Amino acid sequence: MGTWIALLRGINVGGVKYPMTELRAALDAAGASDVQTYIQSGNAVFTHPARSEAKVKAAVEAAIAEAGPKKPIPTMIRSAAQWTAIIEANPYEPEQPTHLHVSFFDDPVPATAFAAIDLDAFAPETFTVHGREVYLHLPNGMGRSKLAVELTKGAKAAPVGTSRNWNTVQKLADLSSR
Repeated sequence: MGTWIALLRGINVGGVKYPMTELRAALDAAGASDVQTYIQSGNAVFTHPARSEAKVKAAVEAAIAEAGPKKPIPTMIRSAAQWTAIIEANPYEPEQPTHLHVSFFDDPVPATAFAAIDLDAFAPETFTVHGREVYLHLPNGMGRSKLAVELTKGAKAAPVGTSRNWNTVQKLADLSSR
């Protein structure tokens, strides 16, 4: 049984209501065990007998689709080992963990997705693409970030993803190591 982390996109923040009790039940129906959710924005840590990320993702998304909201909910899946690597790859000092974010995608982010963005125009805000993750350093916070808005516009060329602040990333690491 491997330990997995699921990140649901856009629930309980964008008009799609999905209580964590329902998420836990859907994960149980998907074959997960030891399910723990963290806050109301669609974060879960669980064990699952499948060994591949693709199989875990398919089982989780099917169970959510069957039991959840009428609208599909994109779900990013990472193993506990992948999660550790994501933390280790962070290129920024998390002095203010709520100002450091990681956006998660299913596939590697194409190099061309954000190539047109002039980082000097957004300083001191910055970002780094690393495989399937984009690390965002936003010293004034996500809510006031002009760079985050620009990245969302540029994301039309990138796959659908979901973001979490560094506090959430660390908490999910703690939960996955238990």
